[in-house]
Amino acid sequence: MLYYITDRTAFPGDEPARRCLVLEKIAEAARCGVEYIQLREKDLSPRELERLARDAVKIVREAKKQATGNRQLTTALLINSRTDVALAVGADGVHLRSEDVPPSEVRAMWQCGASTCGAGTLARENSPRSPILSVSCHSPQEVVQAAAAAADLAVFAPVFEKKDAPSARAAGLDALREACRTGIPVLALGGISLDNARSCFDAGAAGIAGIRLFQENDIAEVVVKMRSLLRA
Repeated sequence: MLYYITDRTAFPGDEPARRCLVLEKIAEAARCGVEYIQLREKDLSPRELERLARDAVKIVREAKKQATGNRQLTTALLINSRTDVALAVGADGVHLRSEDVPPSEVRAMWQCGASTCGAGTLARENSPRSPILSVSCHSPQEVVQAAAAAADLAVFAPVFEKKDAPSARAAGLDALREACRTGIPVLALGGISLDNARSCFDAGAAGIAGIRLFQENDIAEVVVKMRSLLRA
């Protein structure tokens, strides 16, 4: 599984330009069959995030409609931390930080909001009945907790030392290997490149998550190379 985490602030230009660029990357990721896209724009206000998320949802849905032949796209759009925004725009789920409420509570809130608890007609019609919930984890113990709280997958980080955050202590492959024994899919994040991704798969990771890996490269090429690593 591949998991693209957005960061429009890494793109050049003013805010309208960065917004267009991140939406273009979302479209590219969806067309290439990246399984998950996490809209992570933490600096945006709820209203601004909702506006961007609505455009992202439209783009992902359009990519699925345009898929040709036997190629079926299954890209899921997750909203970072904001269950209310995810419901309002009809996203596929939510990515939770380690300090957020447990996935089990979000799942209950989602099912309530998408049915009878007054979330609004648009939210009820557009939101899937069962959300996809991913959780940020920084230790094997946190992955165990996420699994016990009904998370669908864990994003484990940082596996390797990151160039832009050298002070962040890398968890390492042994910790990743332990985390992958917990019973839910674990995606490796943090310093992942095409050169070291194979070691994460060998440790048991179900997939790779990244920001720069997707934003700074041709996503189609990344997808092909990652799939080839799994087949090797």
